Amino acid sequence: MKFPYIEEKAVPIILGILTILAYGLLLPFTGFYWDDWPFAWIARFQGPTAFFQAFEGVRPFLGPIFFVTTSLIPPVPLYWQIFALLVRFLSSLLAWSALKQIWPQHKRQALIASILFLLFPGYSQHWVALTHINQEWIPFLFYLLSFGLTARALRSQEGFLPNTLAALLFLLAGVFPTEYFIGLEPLRFFFIWVVLSDRISENRQRVVQTLKHWLPYLLLWLGNIAWLAYFYTIGTYDSYGVSVVENPLTVQQVFLAMGEAIWKGGLYAWVQILPLVSKSLTTPSSMLTLALITVTFVLTLIYLTKSIKARDEAKAFATPAALAGIVGLLLGRLPSLAAGLPLTLQSSNDRFMISMMLGGSLFIVGLVELLVKNTGVKTYIFALLIALSVGQQFFNANIFRRDWSRQQEFLQQLAWRIPAMKPNTTLLTDALPVDYETDLSFTAPINWMYAPDYTHSDLPYSIIYTEIRLGSSLPALEKNLAIDVGMRTVYFHGSTSQVIVIYMPQTGCLRVLDPNREDQFTYARQSRDLVEAIPLSDPTNIILEPAHTAQLPFIAEAKRTWCYFYEKAELAYQQKDWKQVLALIDEAQSLGYQPQDAVEWLSYIEAQAFARNLEAAQELSNRIQAHDISLHKGLCEVWKRVQADSSARSDMQERVAQILGDLQCGP
Repeated sequence: MKFPYIEEKAVPIILGILTILAYGLLLPFTGFYWDDWPFAWIARFQGPTAFFQAFEGVRPFLGPIFFVTTSLIPPVPLYWQIFALLVRFLSSLLAWSALKQIWPQHKRQALIASILFLLFPGYSQHWVALTHINQEWIPFLFYLLSFGLTARALRSQEGFLPNTLAALLFLLAGVFPTEYFIGLEPLRFFFIWVVLSDRISENRQRVVQTLKHWLPYLLLWLGNIAWLAYFYTIGTYDSYGVSVVENPLTVQQVFLAMGEAIWKGGLYAWVQILPLVSKSLTTPSSMLTLALITVTFVLTLIYLTKSIKARDEAKAFATPAALAGIVGLLLGRLPSLAAGLPLTLQSSNDRFMISMMLGGSLFIVGLVELLVKNTGVKTYIFALLIALSVGQQFFNANIFRRDWSRQQEFLQQLAWRIPAMKPNTTLLTDALPVDYETDLSFTAPINWMYAPDYTHSDLPYSIIYTEIRLGSSLPALEKNLAIDVGMRTVYFHGSTSQVIVIYMPQTGCLRVLDPNREDQFTYARQSRDLVEAIPLSDPTNIILEPAHTAQLPFIAEAKRTWCYFYEKAELAYQQKDWKQVLALIDEAQSLGYQPQDAVEWLSYIEAQAFARNLEAAQELSNRIQAHDISLHKGLCEVWKRVQADSSARSDMQERVAQILGDLQCGP
């Protein structure tokens, strides 16, 4: 019988092209995300050896991996994004190497499964590179290599012992560093079964031989389970709890979780890009995504059509692949399910799908092979799945590109508005308009910016989200309370008496909030936690004329548009330099810049008033109030401050009182 012929020399080229299309097109515009920042800070300021301590109480076998990679790769976003690209490409090669040895007579299906594994659209966290490459992908490489070596050992009796020993060694390196892959090992049973089916036809004998060959791997796997059971319950583990121990799942919950895993990881993930782009068809990112899907579909269809030289009987592949896929999906869900963590697509939680990727890829290929008999139709379906997956990952890349851009805007505006801070200052806010970073994420770059010569044990700065820390790291919104924040290997010890409250809107510029400006009234419509924190804010913690200003790591200074002039004007406002405030805003307007949020005119109005330009200040006030009535309180507070200024002349006081009346400002 003839089998489909795949030119193996071309496979790395095809996988490389697809890697670049899916993950590389926006690579220069991506950066650090989530835990990348703390890890990068540790590598830069404490050195690679600090990772042994960082993971001692979480995943102690990860420390050596971080030590090696951070010793070789500097903590620069671009370098880690390139490294992530290479690791994903290597993972697809290892998957291809393993699957073609398991199914040597079905290289077409093995290749398609390997491509879909590379592109698996249910996993969107590729760009959190420094974190996930070390925490999951490098152990995953070892696991894939272990699968391939097992198949090679069984296919080549002469190299059985060395290949088996190597497979066991790589299993050790793949399963002990992280609990993500604890559910993968039963897949090896299926793989061994498939390999032995070529020479053992009798089912009972094949079961016995499969168990015999799987036994050493099974024992090592059970050893890992015993280790995790000890570490999670008796040892020093200090991270996610095992919620199923305290709250066992009901039968209904188990079946729902199983259905969710198969539905999301095996079916819906492959087409989720369609409803995602349909929500915003006319946007540039959606149009580019659809164009990329179209181009990829055409090119993939041509390649798959040309690479098939003969038809094959796919049943021998389809049934075991589909079964192995279901097992992989279900058992891949176990680690996150045991910790009580949700499986949600298009969020940081879809990182849990990394353990379901191989199962999901085998399942969809096996399912198509089982249900569709016509080879041409199958080729179209596989080309479409590949194209949709490329489009999904490009769509994800755009999300991370925008997030990195937003991070840079925040850090840049922070540096403009706060050139330096007194040590032990806490930045307090409700949340920031970014997708993947928490306050602990941003504590790292803020210390990098404001303490570039850090050498001591305690962190000099932190940022706290009231939204998630109130009642824990931040006991309450009251003066003289201790703030204690840990960041892996280091700690910040501050006080609610040394705080700067900041606010970064979705549209508009960063603001330092000040109770002396009655900002609790101006921003009364914002979140309750933010408004109640404003009385704690003390802008005198900002060093107005520092010897050294904040330095942005990896980020070139942004173009000086409206927010630059606004932040500098706010800094001048803090010094009551009204002429400088007016000069900066006037310059911004002369260059054609305007605020996106009208509240940013308030400082300009106040500066105009104190500069005796009352008519201009009143005219702008009336225009703003007519445009947005929600700014009424903020405008009233501005004019009340002008009225209360003891240096104001009596004729000015009368004019200001008239303006307050016209604005209908109460006492």
